[in-house]
Amino acid sequence: MTNFQVYRKILSFSILDFFVGLLALGILVGASTAGFFIANTSTDKALIGLVIGFVIGIILCVLISYLVNNRIKAAQIAMMVKGVTEGTLPEHTFAEGFKEIRGRFGKITAFFFITNIIKGIFNQLGRAMNQIGNAVGGQVGGSITSVIDSAIQTLVAYLCDCCLGWIMYRKEENAFLAGCEGTVIFFKHGKTLLRNVGRIFGMGLLSLVVLGGAMFGILYLIFMQLPQMFVALSNEIAEAAARGEADIPEFFKNPTVFMIFIAAVGAIVIWSMFHSMLIRPFILTGVMRNYMQSGIADMPTESDFAELETKSPKFRKLRKKAQDSI
Repeated sequence: MTNFQVYRKILSFSILDFFVGLLALGILVGASTAGFFIANTSTDKALIGLVIGFVIGIILCVLISYLVNNRIKAAQIAMMVKGVTEGTLPEHTFAEGFKEIRGRFGKITAFFFITNIIKGIFNQLGRAMNQIGNAVGGQVGGSITSVIDSAIQTLVAYLCDCCLGWIMYRKEENAFLAGCEGTVIFFKHGKTLLRNVGRIFGMGLLSLVVLGGAMFGILYLIFMQLPQMFVALSNEIAEAAARGEADIPEFFKNPTVFMIFIAAVGAIVIWSMFHSMLIRPFILTGVMRNYMQSGIADMPTESDFAELETKSPKFRKLRKKAQDSI
């Protein structure tokens, strides 16, 4: 199967994940709006109500992500791995994906614990590269460091998904040991895997400009129909700043500029959801194919584990966890 054929078969998972994300976004917006109007009506403290509603919405979104989105992601990656390693996928891919992860909740949960350790290991690369920005210094150096951080975090997200793919592939293996193997594969075959970096960032930038720009325009037109809401919020912010309760940027006090800012933030959030649904799975399929081929052709060994343990304290922690859980 080609990357596009695999992508087309697994797209149903992304669509479901998108609608779950929309539900979570609706809950976040609904909770924030409810908090704003309730507080504005009962106590005339609209900003406080907005913040409380926003926090409640965030908590609900985290629960949805943990209980629903993570399982959708695991089912999709299980089928992606099957497609790129076996060259075929079942006719009812969607149902088979969830069947594949049935009874493996413990292993999936373990992976999302492992992810935090793996991110720490991969972020060591980022800290090393940040020395470039530190060497330049000043505002330019800070900007370079910020760009490098963003690039590394994007790359790490793809590599963590690849590690989950490896855990799915090594379904009979202990999840922590498979996580160790997945980490080693990256460090042994980094040059092969990094050849997709241009595609990752090029397609991401293009989708941001096209999709993000369109979403910004739509949101701004919608917000223009709610001027009183932004006037009330800006006045509340200005009053809080005058009382010295918070160090708030000046542009937040201008209803029009504040509206543009909120539209931009909303556009980025919605773009991220569309990008995750339509673009990212296609990119990940290509990265996953290279990753799985590298790992299968050169399986990690004890000597590989020992070598990486000498370079990364976080990997030693993951390795010990693997040994203790056997």
